[in-house]
Amino acid sequence: MALTYEAAGGPDFSAFLKRREDGRATLDLLVRGARCAGCMSKIEREVQAVPGVASARMNLTSGKLAVAFKGASGDPAAVIGALEKLGYPATPYDPAQAQAAHDREGRRLILAMAVAAFGAMNTMMFSVPIWAGLFGQELGPATRTVMMWFSGAVGAPCAIYAGMPFFQSAWRSLKAGRANMDVPISIGVILTLVISFSETVLQGRDAYFDAAVSLLFLLLIGRWLDHQLRAKARSAAGDLLALQAPAAIRLDEAGGEHRVPLSDILPGDRLLVRPGERLPVDAVIEDGLSELDNSLLTGETAPAAVRPGQLCRAGALNLSGVLRLRAEARSEDSALSAIARLVEAGAQAKSKYVQWADKAAAIYVPVVHTVAALTFAGGWALGLGPREALIRAVAVLIVTCPCALGLAVPAVQITASARLFRKGVLVKSGAALERLAGVDHVVFDKTGVLTEGRPKLVDPAPAAVALAAPLARASRHPLARALAAEAGEGAMASDVREHAGLGVEGLIGGRRARLGRASFVGVESHAAGETELWFGFEGETKIRFRFSDALRADAAETIAALKARGLSVEVLSGDVPAAVARAAGAAGIAHWRGGLSPQDKAEAIDALAAQGRKVLMVGDGLNDAAALAKAHAAMAPGSALEASQNAADLVFSGEGLSAVVEAVDLARTARKRAMENFGFAALYNVVAAPAAMLGFVNPFVAALAMSGSSLAVTLNALRTGARR
Repeated sequence: MALTYEAAGGPDFSAFLKRREDGRATLDLLVRGARCAGCMSKIEREVQAVPGVASARMNLTSGKLAVAFKGASGDPAAVIGALEKLGYPATPYDPAQAQAAHDREGRRLILAMAVAAFGAMNTMMFSVPIWAGLFGQELGPATRTVMMWFSGAVGAPCAIYAGMPFFQSAWRSLKAGRANMDVPISIGVILTLVISFSETVLQGRDAYFDAAVSLLFLLLIGRWLDHQLRAKARSAAGDLLALQAPAAIRLDEAGGEHRVPLSDILPGDRLLVRPGERLPVDAVIEDGLSELDNSLLTGETAPAAVRPGQLCRAGALNLSGVLRLRAEARSEDSALSAIARLVEAGAQAKSKYVQWADKAAAIYVPVVHTVAALTFAGGWALGLGPREALIRAVAVLIVTCPCALGLAVPAVQITASARLFRKGVLVKSGAALERLAGVDHVVFDKTGVLTEGRPKLVDPAPAAVALAAPLARASRHPLARALAAEAGEGAMASDVREHAGLGVEGLIGGRRARLGRASFVGVESHAAGETELWFGFEGETKIRFRFSDALRADAAETIAALKARGLSVEVLSGDVPAAVARAAGAAGIAHWRGGLSPQDKAEAIDALAAQGRKVLMVGDGLNDAAALAKAHAAMAPGSALEASQNAADLVFSGEGLSAVVEAVDLARTARKRAMENFGFAALYNVVAAPAAMLGFVNPFVAALAMSGSSLAVTLNALRTGARR
């Protein structure tokens, strides 16, 4: 059962306080009901005003509110009480509870949408005969009244149930002394039902039950899609942490092995990591030699040789030798967890993007409601009866219902997303298209983005490849696998022994051979300038195999196209500077930086944003996830790590980069269409509202006009997806 705050005798939440390294207390809360940037800013402002609170950060995506107190203690109940006064119930944050709440909301929206669809379809059965009667068909007053009653009997209950998500949101907003976009929707639906019942009882000509329930059905579709997008965004940080093993092997004093949950690992614990396993926490090697695949963490393509005394990061893949380590941090304090927190912070920053429709609501709601009230009062004062004055006021509310305003952007986003999908680009967030349209600087990762991400032999000599292939097939090293792939299927060396961090040796045709580092094979004083492997039989000449990561076929063409559109381009990579320089030069990019950590990349994006640049980040590795989350807009290839795909706004398939240019072009077109829709919605309200006030538009015509305005912005939005 969820805990709630009570002014007197409420539960004690002090057990949920945590201590930071600086000694200050923190509290994580799950807040329900926050849906827009206005909700977020209101929550943060009010919570920060609570005595003793130093800061409050709300994440709309996960519903998590992080509260930091000024001292070593705080009053959680005061914070929860402040939230409840705002109309946002809160409980101590628990990921399982957050997921359960998310699932409940999803089921509720689906059920409400199903009820609205049922009501819209069945109400129409009784509305169509009424409409036929208005055009001269034979339908007597008594039959029309019966049809109106049937329409109300079906439509009203469906509208009341389907409208509850909007009604509850509007009520919370009004209790806090503010009005969101759900307020005019709720008032419009309720008054439409009231005037429809009034007309039915008084045997009038019009009823609008079908309009109310159909409007709710369309709005619920948009709300459910928003709900689904939030779920995808929230999974990015979770996918990063999933790279940590759920358990680790801890060694006792006698050297015994015990598999324990990751959460039980403490600094100082001795751990065992076998080949093929990922390091569970940040740790220092006490014993063993091996090579680590850090490509997901740093983007560096070549495996890194490690030896006792070196610090290794959680998430790195142990390739060859058995390692015994000493834990340096808990799982939540590891480098991998730090990246996950950067991703979450980036997602939270994105949540602050305020769409123009929400801004317009701050002006729209009080103005339209004031106009409707004045229409009723003025009509009555000028001699109209209360019934006619109410009909005019309701017509004002219906004709100015913010459907066209609400559809102005989403309709464009849907059509643009559909066109990009046909081009092999998946758009995960409609708001991302707005951000993408405004970018002026593009940052590429190197490995797997500008390049194919697969090492290939440079100028392979078939005879040399055939000699080394038997040993290469026996190794799990990435470069050895590339060499084996070049050679194809064939025999494998015998008596194979792998030397951690050095290479592999074995017998080929009875002769002993080695494949690996230059010093391991017997080549002394060699400074490696390329990613390479050496091979040789004992006492014979050694052969060097050089590898490179080939540039994508259309990389240079894509960079030129982006520059032609006024965008500046640079490369940020975790790979060695020499490899980054070669790739950037081949692609025609003058500015590049190599050897960057995930935090370095995220800080570079922050620095560009501080300069006023709007950055599009294109990356694929775990080391790119934080930068993807912090960028103004983000794209990832379909071959990217799942966590990076979740942190990105758009995911593109295929072997080329042309999708980046296509996405930017279509995003700019979508922005143009959205501006046109906003202009039409504004012009429509300027014309329609006075007409309704003067009685030229009754509720029936108002419903048609409102639907027509929505249709107009939708048809204009469809132009975005037209083939070019």
